[in-house]
Amino acid sequence: MHTFSEHKPLFAALIALALALPGAAFTADTPEPPAPAAAKQPAPRTVHKERITLAREAIQAQDWKGAIAVLTEAVQVHPGNPELHNLLGYAYRKQATPDLSRAFENYRLALKFDPEHRGANEYIGEAYLMDNNPAKAEEHLAKLKRICGNTTCEEYQDLAQAIAQYKAKNK
Repeated sequence: MHTFSEHKPLFAALIALALALPGAAFTADTPEPPAPAAAKQPAPRTVHKERITLAREAIQAQDWKGAIAVLTEAVQVHPGNPELHNLLGYAYRKQATPDLSRAFENYRLALKFDPEHRGANEYIGEAYLMDNNPAKAEEHLAKLKRICGNTTCEEYQDLAQAIAQYKAKNK
């Protein structure tokens, strides 16, 4: 059996090495402290809600250019979000000089991501009326009836009224 005195020089060397490299002895098993964040980033869901709120405020104020700016940025961050595309389509359609091409593009994306999105079905139907295509608007009205399960949901009623007004005006 070996005694401590036989290995005393080895223990002394190890202790000296540990003292000479104070962080080295703990590096392998001690986690690094977290790096300080340059700035706290809000959670993605919070940023998404903030953008939707800003967009809705701009739409309420009929600031179509402002709504389009916020929503264009938002869909770059959340490209698969149907509500963002629906609102962007709405803003393109409602501006003084409607951009139906971009409105349709965004409504179609909204419906691609959520085929039963009631608002997108209503709004694309209204866009079809602006494009003098009441048959396509009626297709979306029928789809809303199926989605809602009846004819009492707001989106169905709004599109039905728009179709009726279109037909009365274009007799």
